[in-house]
Amino acid sequence: MRLASLSSMLSLGLILMTLVSHCYGHALRVGFYNGKCGGRNIEKVIYGIVKQKIVEDADIVSDLIRLSFHDCFVRGCDASIFLEGKHTEQKARVNRRLGGIGDVGEIKEVVEKVCPGVVSCTDVLVIAARASVHLARGKWYDVETGRRDGFVSRDIEAEATLPPATIPVDKAIQLFAQKGLDKHDFVVLLGGHTAGTAHCHSFKERLYNFHNTHRPDTTISPSLLGLLQKTCPLNDIKDEETFLDQTPKSHFKIDNAYYKQILAHNGTLEIDQNMALSPLTRGHVKRLANHPYHFLNQFGPAMVKMARIGVLTGHQGEIRRTCGSVN
Repeated sequence: MRLASLSSMLSLGLILMTLVSHCYGHALRVGFYNGKCGGRNIEKVIYGIVKQKIVEDADIVSDLIRLSFHDCFVRGCDASIFLEGKHTEQKARVNRRLGGIGDVGEIKEVVEKVCPGVVSCTDVLVIAARASVHLARGKWYDVETGRRDGFVSRDIEAEATLPPATIPVDKAIQLFAQKGLDKHDFVVLLGGHTAGTAHCHSFKERLYNFHNTHRPDTTISPSLLGLLQKTCPLNDIKDEETFLDQTPKSHFKIDNAYYKQILAHNGTLEIDQNMALSPLTRGHVKRLANHPYHFLNQFGPAMVKMARIGVLTGHQGEIRRTCGSVN
């Protein structure tokens, strides 16, 4: 009887542990801030600010998407990318010329006036990124909120974690898997490159000395190679920008044109082009290129899944009053 009782207690304990683990893993929820900001809909407030910012600079769409990736892949989605200091993530070489940080700070300032001390910088970024996707003609998706902001930001962690544009496809898939994202998530999330630009330093090696061959990357189409070399001359130090999606009139839209372009050897970044060539991902790329609504339907859920990486909830973090420093 004592053995049976002990067995029952152990079984109950395992069940409770499973339930606690399940609840903790789903601490985020849609509409977390409902009723917490008086009569104001904070997601609607952020949407309005992002809408005005896009009128002023359409590149904010890609900035917010890229910021989400750069934040979540280092220490989880905890707004560590916004912390300022001598050796913070912002100072990492891989975050060179990362846009949107100031924009999120400005959005947070407005949010603090409307709803002080309630909304985390992490959630401001997640909500703002969703707004930018929708305003760039992407499909609306519900975002989970309830994250708190972290206290730590280290440049060495960003350098060790964030992949360069030259990362091989198989290594990128492994990196995403470590974050709980599968191969399909990887291909869909890179579709965020359908909007915005990249600086010359991100791909210049492909144009003149690809992998120390002293020749251009042969996977670049001749027309794109000429265009990129014109934008990024060999000895020029201006570090100009060019579009990630080479489709005319689609440079700032969330659509599947990017996948069509990389299949045509018009990928600006090495990882973009290799994703279309690799047998590990080419099938996914083809499906997304051939079915526009498939990409639109999948991008939002992939962003939501990424935004669950390593989140802080409850007493694990704080609600920063300003995104650049801990309280």
